[in-house]
Amino acid sequence: MTTVTWTSDEIMTVTAARSLEDHMSCFVGIGLPSTAANVARRTHAPGLWMVYESGTLGTVPDHLPLSIGDGILADTADTVVSVPEVFNYWLQAGRIDVGFLGAAQIDRYANINTTVIGDYHSPEVRLPGAGGAPEIAASCREVIVIMRHSSRAFVDQVDFVTSVGHGRGKGDRERLGLRGAGPTRVITDLGVLEPDPGTGELVLTGVHPGVEIAQVTEATGWDLRTAENVIGTPAPTDTELSVVRSLTGAR
Repeated sequence: MTTVTWTSDEIMTVTAARSLEDHMSCFVGIGLPSTAANVARRTHAPGLWMVYESGTLGTVPDHLPLSIGDGILADTADTVVSVPEVFNYWLQAGRIDVGFLGAAQIDRYANINTTVIGDYHSPEVRLPGAGGAPEIAASCREVIVIMRHSSRAFVDQVDFVTSVGHGRGKGDRERLGLRGAGPTRVITDLGVLEPDPGTGELVLTGVHPGVEIAQVTEATGWDLRTAENVIGTPAPTDTELSVVRSLTGAR
């Protein structure tokens, strides 16, 4: 039996950080994506080039920013440009390697909803909305999604497509003229899902220590397929946990 000494947020953060390589350009969002990118830069990817939506390029904050408008981002950036330039010159032109996104809902083809739960005209819940997420999903060379796993969040079909993942299956992104590869990994508090190369449908490829495959399938709102070999996520190292906790103020 695995003794778990980390939180669900910590295992998600560490797993996401490991997905980033040195010298990548990364479009970073606030929250777990920001923590993951900063953990990667402090551990195995010191040359990670971080871009925030506010227009800070190559920022190296010494603490986690509170928002995209936090002054530490501008103070430590290589340069600061306008928001239109971030999107028009860097993002839409395909110059960003990887983007991080969260979601309120995600479906079997990794389409993302951050707009409404329920009917658009009479929603049960109105969510924060799109922001820059549709452009990130469309134009980054790849996208990593980080979110908690539940049948309410992982649904057969999202209530509203805020950001296109793989549409209705393989080939839809090309048909829609979307530049990037779309979501290549979905990292949750239970494991890792990746799109099937042939269909674009999300498949369970990894589970975190102490998690059973049945837990993941039960927490998914469609008949989740599993890879032939579902791997176990390596446990966070003491160094990784130390970096995460120093950034978040956890003990």
